[in-house]
Amino acid sequence: MSSPKLSDQPAYTPSFEPRPTLHYTATVALQAALVGAFVSSVQNALGSHSKGAAGFLSRTGGTIGFFAAMGATFAATESIVANQREKQDALNGVAGGCAAGFLAGIRARSLPIAVASCAVIGAAMGTFDSAGQSLRGDTEPLSYEEKRKRFFKQNSSPPLF
Repeated sequence: MSSPKLSDQPAYTPSFEPRPTLHYTATVALQAALVGAFVSSVQNALGSHSKGAAGFLSRTGGTIGFFAAMGATFAATESIVANQREKQDALNGVAGGCAAGFLAGIRARSLPIAVASCAVIGAAMGTFDSAGQSLRGDTEPLSYEEKRKRFFKQNSSPPLF
């Protein structure tokens, strides 16, 4: 009897690739902090105070940290849930959104707001993930000619004359 060759066996393709939790969390936290910095600068510009540009950090700087904390909470929860379940699906986004929403409610010092925020943000993230993680309907790239043909009305019936 001969033993099967290694090349005769089908190649193993894993269906799940573990997500590096720390790297993903740090990346999302930094991106969320940048959004928080933008929101803080708008708050500082629209408020009337005598702090000047320093109010960006002194008066409304907590917004930057809060946005970073929400982003980090979302990313860490989503990544940990995905790695534990070994699946990449919408439930990971639901868990991450719920955790981030709960954090927003805790900042408001209200348990009902925390639970409602958990449900709303979790449902929104679950819907977004279920829809293909895109705000656009079609995710396949189309050529210019294909876009033009889809845009203009096609004549499906023959002319009457």
